[in-house]
Amino acid sequence: MNRFAVVGLLILTGILPAAAKKKSAPKTHPPKKAQIEAATRLQVFLDRANFGPGRIDGRYNDVTLKALALYRESRGEQPQAPPSKSKAKPNLAPDVNGLDLGSVEPVFVPYTVTEADLQSVGQLPGSVPAKAKLKFLPYRDPADAIVEKFHCDIHFLEQLNPGKLKKIKAGDQLKVPNVEPFELASVKSIQPGSETASQAANELEDQSETTASTPGESGAPRNVSAKVDTKTNMLGVFEAEKLIAAYPVTVGSAQTVSPIGNWKVRGIAKLPRFRYDKQMLEHGERSGNFYMLPPGPRNPVGVMWIALNKKGIGIHGTDDPGSIGHAASHGCIRLANWDVVRLAAKIKAGDNVSIQ
Repeated sequence: MNRFAVVGLLILTGILPAAAKKKSAPKTHPPKKAQIEAATRLQVFLDRANFGPGRIDGRYNDVTLKALALYRESRGEQPQAPPSKSKAKPNLAPDVNGLDLGSVEPVFVPYTVTEADLQSVGQLPGSVPAKAKLKFLPYRDPADAIVEKFHCDIHFLEQLNPGKLKKIKAGDQLKVPNVEPFELASVKSIQPGSETASQAANELEDQSETTASTPGESGAPRNVSAKVDTKTNMLGVFEAEKLIAAYPVTVGSAQTVSPIGNWKVRGIAKLPRFRYDKQMLEHGERSGNFYMLPPGPRNPVGVMWIALNKKGIGIHGTDDPGSIGHAASHGCIRLANWDVVRLAAKIKAGDNVSIQ
């Protein structure tokens, strides 16, 4: 069993604080300012280290604790023993000894909204047919754009900026987590290892392992791979056997399962189009009744599609970052847009992807 799987097993068997039973649970109080800042500091630290804590929300949530466990494991530390379930408390601060959390200073920074932030904001219809008529699927409103830019939970951003999110305009100053901002405009300039054709991302034909690109065929030999743990909803990136990054993901449901096995990266599409076929998404059966959705941050597959050598299956972004880590996908591996862009910079066509 590899180290990534060992950490996953410990997570599943109790490394995360279990919720106390409703009848016996003590009264809980909202986290205090110091606790919120400490939790955010850890989340920003992990985010900067490429061990994604999910949406930054100022809490020691389960995704943050998974990311922390994997970060420690990447440094060769032994996984911590699970806490006693009887002593588990919600939002309990984990052991952060040995982490350079002082490097995160300040935890929050002021940000002035720009005109560029608002250029990708527009009217986003609710129905698929109406979306298919557009040329671009934009952010729903300025707050939607800002929370994605700073990897943030919308309710947390509201908490940091009371009364400021309803009518955001250029020139407004907001308080945001001190992460490296996700720049939508920069997606076009990203240089992934290999780009797919311009057809809809999920339209690429199956490609056998023997005809898939091989690692290092256009350069130096590579030993980079990705491993998806469908039980813990985490994706790890490895150089040889060393874990170098991890991101929370959403995997397939029982009805549309993610394909267990070993695959290869076929190529990467930036700002992809998406073939929306309800029959295919819900039942895995292709039909002639579909809509071609245009690119944009609120395309169902987000801003990046990492194609695997299996038709219709890829690792991709999302139009709903709040779904990452817990809701079920339609068989693909889904990440937040800010994480899928970072992943795409680490893997190339021909690299191995294991879904376990």
